[in-house]
Amino acid sequence: MATLELSLDESSAAPVRRKRRIGTLFWFAVGWTVVVFAVAILADLLPLPSPTDMDMLERRGPFSAEHWLGTDGLGRDELSRLIYGARISLIVGLCAPMIGVTIGGALGMLAGYFRGRFESIVVGSMDVLLAFPPLILALAVTAYLGQSIFNLTCILGVLGIPAFMRVARAATLTLARREFVIAAQALGATHTRILLRELLPNVLLPLLAFFLLGVAVTIVVEGSLSFLGLGVPPPISSWGSMIGEGRESLDVAPRLAFIPAAAMFLTVLAFNLIGDTMRALTDPRQGAL
Repeated sequence: MATLELSLDESSAAPVRRKRRIGTLFWFAVGWTVVVFAVAILADLLPLPSPTDMDMLERRGPFSAEHWLGTDGLGRDELSRLIYGARISLIVGLCAPMIGVTIGGALGMLAGYFRGRFESIVVGSMDVLLAFPPLILALAVTAYLGQSIFNLTCILGVLGIPAFMRVARAATLTLARREFVIAAQALGATHTRILLRELLPNVLLPLLAFFLLGVAVTIVVEGSLSFLGLGVPPPISSWGSMIGEGRESLDVAPRLAFIPAAAMFLTVLAFNLIGDTMRALTDPRQGAL
């Protein structure tokens, strides 16, 4: 009997330890995300020099009381550029997935609910869009339309529509034949009411989890385009452009590339951890965490 009680205690304690470990990582990710958002929003109120002010006598200056992270190759304050660059990365990283989740989520719900020819048209058109390599397409469109935050956000938002459509369609297909939907149809509810009142609240959960993962991917893509010189135009700074500029000083001041790369890495990792945890929480299977 004592052996049985001991085994039950050990088995019940194991999930608690597992949840505590996952919870710690999750809250670390949330804390880092809050810090990044806070400094990006309050950048104008912080005692920082202008990120565009140059001092050629202080090129690649070391850490100091005046410049906490030193200066870059043109004498600009590295900390100021890092914080203002977070604004660009977060604006593009958040706004582009919003376009994808709004259009793609709506198309996915309609395709999963009505099925038939409409579903075939939507899925076929998304397959055509997915056939183009996303980064190559983004490079071509950006080079043609020009460099701006608006153009970059719209391009990445359109490229994210197929992924969000598939997530919304898969969730809708699972829910469309559930008892509460059939009951609403039997009571004479309209299609609009069923979509907005019955399906949308349930489809939003997986879409929100995938949205956070989409933010992480978009930040990386924006950084890649800025690294190649096709992101936001200078003198606006972003993490990708800072990495590209720091590449020229790797042999003299490698921190100019490693510091923005570390900021991007930690931010993308934080969004991935938060998105994975929310996806696990919304997974209907037992023991998803």
